[in-house]
Amino acid sequence: MDTQTLFGVKGKVVLVTGGAKGVGRMISEGYVTNGATVYISSRDAKACEKAVSELNALGKGKAYAIPADFYKEEDVKNLAEELARRESKLHVLVNNSGSNWGAPYDEYPSSAWSKVLTLNLHRVFDLTKLVTPLLEKAAAPNNPARIINIGSVDGIRVPALETFAYSASKAGLHHLSRVLANHLGRRNITSNTLACGPFESKMMAATLDAHREQIEAGVPLGRIGSPEDVAGACIFLSSRAGAYVNGATITVDGGSVVVAKL
Repeated sequence: MDTQTLFGVKGKVVLVTGGAKGVGRMISEGYVTNGATVYISSRDAKACEKAVSELNALGKGKAYAIPADFYKEEDVKNLAEELARRESKLHVLVNNSGSNWGAPYDEYPSSAWSKVLTLNLHRVFDLTKLVTPLLEKAAAPNNPARIINIGSVDGIRVPALETFAYSASKAGLHHLSRVLANHLGRRNITSNTLACGPFESKMMAATLDAHREQIEAGVPLGRIGSPEDVAGACIFLSSRAGAYVNGATITVDGGSVVVAKL
């Protein structure tokens, strides 16, 4: 039960959606640094190639890019097919791609729901279903394949910001993950969620610029998340140490959802 055996991901094949920037980039680096082969996918092909170049310079694992626009169902199918051409099995799928939309309640557009729910929820199911055959080939009773869904504390609590579709989509993602845990657990594939708090990302940039002190004050640990925090949680769930965790929603938020308010 040494730590290398318990927490090792060396040699595993991992797909990280939205893996070129923000939280996805943090997760990708964690895997590559620990010897995994990581496929990064997002619609920004240049960002994917830049991230892959930086990750491969670490000289430990390997990184490859397969760009895809997750708003387009055909791109998702092409991603799954290209991955199957390159790899015979997939050990870990990290569903991280997501979008947000903030607007006052009385002005909140119907189009926001279509955009946010498509990316944050619908395409998660589509991609997961398409790569399930690859996950099954990597799965074993004591070492299952893993699905890690990147959710949000805003899918647990009621956020102060008017991000109606985002909050609902993440709550839906959390429950979809539990439903998948039941169905796919029988195929030796686990499904878990990380409900993330504030991290440095493009999605959070404007909010952090405007409210960083207030946000940090609302976290019991007094800071926003670091790359090690989210990468470490993913590595745990992907390793032998996390092999019996299935259907869980783990908050990675410094305790922000348990803050007591008078």
